[in-house]
Amino acid sequence: MAGMTELPSLDDVREEYEFLESDDRYRLLIELGQTLEDMPDALKTDATLVRGCSAAVWVYPTQTDDGRLHFLADSNAAITKGIIALVLLTVQDRPADEILATDIEEGLAAFDLKNQLSSNRTQGIPNMIALIRETAERYS
Repeated sequence: MAGMTELPSLDDVREEYEFLESDDRYRLLIELGQTLEDMPDALKTDATLVRGCSAAVWVYPTQTDDGRLHFLADSNAAITKGIIALVLLTVQDRPADEILATDIEEGLAAFDLKNQLSSNRTQGIPNMIALIRETAERYS
């Protein structure tokens, strides 16, 4: 897709994350957020806003010609944008049925986000995951 940065694998990010101190983990999340492709402002609407997040978070699903789901996402907070990128690494560009079979929480468990970040930064993660699952259910 045009304008898309090649995303690292979840395993690569996890390996790097495990070796870092907390300040560097924040930087890694911020850098990961910067790899998300730009989400046009026109898509940042009330309909794409994820509820329950302390920062504004928008997620917009698209479907590729071969049926895989591709998500555009953005946030007005750098670390939150990195968390979104991390969540998307577990599901991006996969078929809906595969996304439904993916244990997103398990994929994120090694990052121990609840203990690494303040609760207001992580409170929206279940809502992001729920939105992704609801989208996959609609497309499956």
